Amino acid sequence: MKPSYGRVSRFGLNAFASSFDSIGSFANNVYDIALVQEVLSGFDENDSTSENIEVPNYSTFSQSKDKIKIGIPKEYFGEGLDKEINEAIENQISRLKGNDVEIVEISLPKTEFSIATYYILTTAEASSNLARFDGARYGYRTPDKVNLKQMYSKSRSEGFGKEVKRRIMLGTYVLSAGYYDAYYRKAQRVRRLIKEDFDNAFKEVDIILTPTSPTTAFKIGEKSDDPLQMYLSDIYTTSANLAGIPGINIPIGLDKKGLPMGMQLMANQFEEDLLLSFAKRLES
Repeated sequence: MKPSYGRVSRFGLNAFASSFDSIGSFANNVYDIALVQEVLSGFDENDSTSENIEVPNYSTFSQSKDKIKIGIPKEYFGEGLDKEINEAIENQISRLKGNDVEIVEISLPKTEFSIATYYILTTAEASSNLARFDGARYGYRTPDKVNLKQMYSKSRSEGFGKEVKRRIMLGTYVLSAGYYDAYYRKAQRVRRLIKEDFDNAFKEVDIILTPTSPTTAFKIGEKSDDPLQMYLSDIYTTSANLAGIPGINIPIGLDKKGLPMGMQLMANQFEEDLLLSFAKRLES
């Protein structure tokens, strides 16, 4: 589960992308997720983004409605979605119909821009946040006897992995002179439009149901040489981060290779109680 931005304090977290970072949880069942989020959530004066709002007792699953409206965004079921995952989700939707659940087709038209927007903004923030790992004041320091400039360079070269370096370079590029307006500023505007898509959708529905990933898991390192393909695997989950809303993955079975398939549920900001209650109902 990924909670709403500001629901859980980020104090003590190594910052990656400060306007995105959310502390969530993994568990074997929805009840354990609810318990963990209940403990983690709440206001913290050490975090300026922490929201001072009441934390419901998630583990009682008391937030329910007589009739739940589920939105199915058409943009999430197009090209690139694995056939087995699509069929598994269609089966879940069929089971829900008529069971005090109304299924509504909705549109999130800016979905196609979510990956580009996410990887422009998060890498820009990562480039800034990870600058503190200089080997002098913070983080790993090279054991080699070198001068100050070499110490900075070698510490960062040795201390960061390949993917982290890639994201720092991407972020530094989009923040650089001549590119800031073309990439970073434009991405901030698109992020606002993506948030508006979700705001409009939640005027019609209570929960949004989508795939979690377009495919099942690929092998470790399989797409490292093609980072664009690797990043496209996040196509369905980056939107919740951009909009600051909560989302949860529910397992829905195994594909022919025996790999797990997932279904994502998203709710409006700070409606984790509704999201968890419905997730528990699905699990049951």
